[in-house]
Formats: sequence, structure tokens, C-alpha cells
Amino acid sequence: MPTTLLLARHAAHAEFGQVLSGRSDAAGLSAEGRAQAAGLARRLRRERPVALHASPRRRALETAQLLGEALGLPVITEPALDEIEFGAWTGRAFATLEDDPAWRSWNEQRATASPPEGEAMHAALSRVLRWTGGLPARHPDAVILAVSHADVIKAVLLAHLGATLDAHWRVEVGGASLSAVELWPGGGRVRLVNETPAGDS
Repeated sequence: MPTTLLLARHAAHAEFGQVLSGRSDAAGLSAEGRAQAAGLARRLRRERPVALHASPRRRALETAQLLGEALGLPVITEPALDEIEFGAWTGRAFATLEDDPAWRSWNEQRATASPPEGEAMHAALSRVLRWTGGLPARHPDAVILAVSHADVIKAVLLAHLGATLDAHWRVEVGGASLSAVELWPGGGRVRLVNETPAGDS
């Protein structure tokens, strides 16, 4: 059997949907986010993951800690799951970015554009695929849970669908949602996309 990687996006926080938090740790989970994490934990019990990895960002770690408490798993911080480095855009309200030509290029040409002083999405994809590529050997036939960020999860899903990063807008990855890929040496396939704690997709 393949290794199953469950990809959970962090739950809602005070800046969620309003500010490009990037690698800022200013915002922790909101009450809504803690409730989302509790719902996600209930969903994950039937998956029985054997390990829990998380991005080093505060919002991801807080989500993972709540999941870990419910599932009886320690949280392993994994730099490969970190948010994209958004450079000069970090901490900016989305509303202030709408008229920025570089922002439009980033969203229209995701495979080639980069945030100012930041990290290209293909670079983020490369680092996370180096990590996922080693999972089948380290955890054969097991279920692994990883808490990360929307663009990082989208990149993994698109890579296993054989799609370009320019198709990022075709994949929805909501807060506290669950996606999954099955992995084997040299390959993998998408099993689940954007299932929410309530079971919506």
C-alpha cells in the first residue's frame, strides 16, 4: 500500500482572509480557528495518522498542537512545510495589493513570478517535494499528517495532478481543510481535496 500524506491547512486566525501574513507570527488562532481545529481533529481520528508534522509558523503550530492533543501525537516542526516567503508583501492587507502590477503578475503567472524580495512558488514546491519524496521510505504503508499553508498545499496537489502552478486558482484549499495524496517511490496521486471539518468540499 502507498504512504498517505494528509495535508491540513491551518485554521483561522485574526488576520485570516484580510492580511497576507506570510512568515509573520503576529496572529494566533482565533476562537473560530480553535473550533475549526476541533472539528478537523474529530475527522482525523478515523485516519489514524502515525506522525504529525507542521510548518514552523505560529498559526500552523497552534493548529497542529490542538490536533496532536486530540490524536495523541507529538508535533514535529518541518521547515519544508513553511509558508512561502512573501518578502515585501508580508503583513500587507490584501486590499492594498490589488492595484500592484507585481501582485497581478504573481496571481496570473504563478509558475514564473516571485514576490518582491520573496520566494517563487516553484521554489517552495521544490523544497516540499524533497520532503514528501522521502516519506514512502521513512513511513511505508502509513498515514502521515502535515499542517501547512494554502499555497504550499496547492503546489503539492498540482504537482501530483501533473498541472502547472499557473493553475493554482483552480484548486481551493480553505482554512482547516483536509487534502490528501498517496505516495510511493517515484510517484503519487491525489486522493482528496479541500474537505472541511463539517465534511463540505
